[in-house]
Amino acid sequence: MKFCKKYEEYMKAQGKKKLPGVGFKKLKKILKTCTKKQPHLDASFLTDHNNATCPQNCPVCDGTFFPSLLEEMSAVVGFFNARARRLMQIHLSSGLSKCAIWFKGKVKGNRIALTQEGRDLVTYAIINAIAMRKILKKYDKIHYSKQGQAFKSEAQTKHIEILQSPWLCELMAFHINLRAYNATSRNSTALFEGCSLMLNDGKPSLRCDLFDSVKLDIDLTCAICLETLFDPVSLACGHMFCYICACKAASVTVVDGLKAANRDQKCAICRVDGVHEAPVRLEELHILLSQSSPEYWAERRKADKRERVKQTKEHWESQCRLFTGI
Repeated sequence: MKFCKKYEEYMKAQGKKKLPGVGFKKLKKILKTCTKKQPHLDASFLTDHNNATCPQNCPVCDGTFFPSLLEEMSAVVGFFNARARRLMQIHLSSGLSKCAIWFKGKVKGNRIALTQEGRDLVTYAIINAIAMRKILKKYDKIHYSKQGQAFKSEAQTKHIEILQSPWLCELMAFHINLRAYNATSRNSTALFEGCSLMLNDGKPSLRCDLFDSVKLDIDLTCAICLETLFDPVSLACGHMFCYICACKAASVTVVDGLKAANRDQKCAICRVDGVHEAPVRLEELHILLSQSSPEYWAERRKADKRERVKQTKEHWESQCRLFTGI
């Protein structure tokens, strides 16, 4: 079965949920229209001219195909992030706050319901990621260009590549933590297979075979302190750091928090600015890493506490001097 048909059947099965998705058939029709309007893009021309590309100002592609796909990708990632955030809030909350979330969202407060929703979200993320890759690959095949790949890179810069979402990383950590819990409780429910925490020369990484050719290998080393992520946080660009390291790089204290960073502050890896406005605290990942090496984690916790106390003390001393004028 061709992927397009498989994707359409999946989205049709999700009809009652009204999930945003990739308009696969619509985008394919746009590409067919483009080839009809561009006579130089026929098969014989492409065979003889390996460097043939779509015109720079193609009205069909620039005006319809890419804007449409961009809008659909934004909707898919926005939906996935919102649902995954809500799922993790329910799972990690406690007491009255947990009851309030359950009541507000009308979600059954049990592990099976949370696991099933997590499984559905992972499937949704994977199949839409594949749909986006395939339609861009088809674009490049038809136009004999690399504009599809360039658009994919642009999507990553705009933070709408779903496999870059920090919430997918959180769901992976949630899965591994849940699998460890199931091993002790004799419950076999899990989100997806082929996901594990790997240690290579003491350097951790999350590895997951999501679907046939889609594989993820996420390095869990902080690029600033070069140690295992502690109290990990993901910036809008998708890069992860220790929370304290991210604060130092953004020239703010842990008291102020990352949201207080100036918009011109850049990510320490990709150097993109404006990425500190909505940081994501990766609590499930923090739990997973803490359980992987308890002794090392205990030492990191002590060092982290010392640094937080130091920054807090310096912060309030500066505030006192500002208030008193001394």
